[in-house]
Amino acid sequence: MFAEARYVSLMASDGGPGIDGVRQTIARYCFLCDDGRFEEWGDLFTVDTRFHVMGTTQHGRAATVEFIEAGQPPEQRGKHLIGASLILLDGDHATAWTDFIFVDRRGAVLSSGRYHDELIRSDDGAWRFAVREIVFTGATPELTDGPP
Repeated sequence: MFAEARYVSLMASDGGPGIDGVRQTIARYCFLCDDGRFEEWGDLFTVDTRFHVMGTTQHGRAATVEFIEAGQPPEQRGKHLIGASLILLDGDHATAWTDFIFVDRRGAVLSSGRYHDELIRSDDGAWRFAVREIVFTGATPELTDGPP
């Protein structure tokens, strides 16, 4: 039934399908992680991605999936809630910043911060994270620049 559904952004956009595709990738990151669908989640990243959080960098899709899967067992999963993204598009490359909070199953806020992303549009048309740095509130980015 949903296979033929067309993605429609719920946020106003005059950036065209590139901007909406980036937004969809950012949103799917949250949904797939929260649902424990790590194989699909991993497909949101380039094969040679860099994933940086808590002072450590995972290199490559497989290492990133292994890292997140170990840190998100079913009993520790909650919800990633995101705000509007600031997205700069340059052809098949995008840079995005998105504020987030993470809540546990009771609704208590466990963390907040900002995603710093560099995405690439792949040959199949999908936007994938080449770099994702998670910068917690009060911390300074280590790999990426802040928003303009």
